[in-house]
Amino acid sequence: MGKEDHLYLFGLSNVFVLGIILIISLLLLDFIKRRKTWARFPPGPPSKPFVGNMLQIDFRNPHIAMCKLSKEYGDVYSLQFLWTNLVVLNGFEVMKEALLNKSEDIADRPNFPIYEPLGFIGNTKGVVFARYGISWKEHRRFSLSTLRDFGMGKKSLEQRVTEEAGFLCSRLQSEQGRPFDPRFLINNAVSNVICSIAFGERFEYSDAKFQKLLHLFMEALTAESGLLAQIANEIPILMKIPWLANKILEPEYSIFPFLNDLISEHRKSFDPNHIRDFIDAYMLEMEKMKENSDSSFNETNLLLTTYDLFGAGTETTSTTLRWGFLFMMIYPEVQFKVHEEIDKVIGRERKPTMGDVLEMPYTNAVVHEIQRCGDIVPLGLQHMAYRDTEIKGYFIPKGTTVITNLSSVLKDEKVWKKPYQFYPEHFLDENGKFVKQEAFMAFSAGRRVCLGESLARMELFLFFTSLMQQFKFEIPDKEPRPREDGQLAFTLSPHPYKMCAVSRM
Repeated sequence: MGKEDHLYLFGLSNVFVLGIILIISLLLLDFIKRRKTWARFPPGPPSKPFVGNMLQIDFRNPHIAMCKLSKEYGDVYSLQFLWTNLVVLNGFEVMKEALLNKSEDIADRPNFPIYEPLGFIGNTKGVVFARYGISWKEHRRFSLSTLRDFGMGKKSLEQRVTEEAGFLCSRLQSEQGRPFDPRFLINNAVSNVICSIAFGERFEYSDAKFQKLLHLFMEALTAESGLLAQIANEIPILMKIPWLANKILEPEYSIFPFLNDLISEHRKSFDPNHIRDFIDAYMLEMEKMKENSDSSFNETNLLLTTYDLFGAGTETTSTTLRWGFLFMMIYPEVQFKVHEEIDKVIGRERKPTMGDVLEMPYTNAVVHEIQRCGDIVPLGLQHMAYRDTEIKGYFIPKGTTVITNLSSVLKDEKVWKKPYQFYPEHFLDENGKFVKQEAFMAFSAGRRVCLGESLARMELFLFFTSLMQQFKFEIPDKEPRPREDGQLAFTLSPHPYKMCAVSRM
């Protein structure tokens, strides 16, 4: 063997040794990253090198996968996504302790690196994604106050919702009992309520530009709740890859210019003595705070907070209503009882009002059961421990991501008589009176409870009752029975279906 052969073999052996050292180093780093040094940290399934438990979660139905894991590891357990530790909370008793008794302890939000290209950085994160602190408190307080100023919880907004329900009924009448997909009609109608508050205007159901916006919003929810987005959140450097960032955020890149245009139009006609809507109110607040260099009221937060209101005020309520009409078609005996109660209390001429709720226990129970059974936001939005805390005796250190599996509460077998069935009697006593259920956490609870809960409750009752007053909903001939399982894109929505709205008038 010649000298060159010896050198070649020596070189190969060096590469081999370096490769072994690199692999051992990576495995050691992974071990150090994945080990948990805290006493009484929640148990969980064994994690795989580098990926953690990500391959054990079905991201098409993560709430179901997490419920199954709770059967083996308890109602408080841990997971690892790559090198990030998460704690998953399940069941009503656990959620009551976490969201109500220790609300501030888990009131923080983790960072979501996928949103940083959109401006969600530092203290400019609007309301929904904001870290728990001064900026969040200021914006939540301001948003609630402004929503109330523009009618949330008042008769004026009730009339606006009833008016929009009338527009929707007219649009359904024009279908003349023919099969149609209700998705974007309902989205448009519900969105118009929050648009009238945020932008000071509503959009016609034939407005192609606004319909495009609603489609883009659906696409954004799908892209941002997928596995690729989850990986990018755990490995932020991936968002530096242009094609990958575009794949995740492409819908948002079209949504934000639409909102920017609306804000620009408001800026041109802004009059501090005549506040027309939320955008005007925010601009007035910016004027008041312009001498305060620490103020979180700025142009970026105006855009992001407006986006939060638009998204939160559209998707969950419209999805709930779509579940509602699907359940009415599948359970005609329930629909018959709702029609009976409407005819008895309201009749077929007078428009429903929120004052009717107390006289309509069955319809109220049906609306609540639609929310419970539809399970609209099964995992909520991720929380983060604001300080070291304990839940059910387990230690959860500050900075730990916390997943509140709301689905496990709405389907808790210890609480609900028929957790996996549509059963309005869950909210009725033996005398047929409506009963509030403590485990009804469809809007979450605590510090991060849904900002627009009272608005959503009003919209659900008035839209549902108005449409049920005028129509009987039927499965079209030759169409299959609609599926009762949902498809997840942050919200759990029904699979596409068609329905016939047969006039009762």
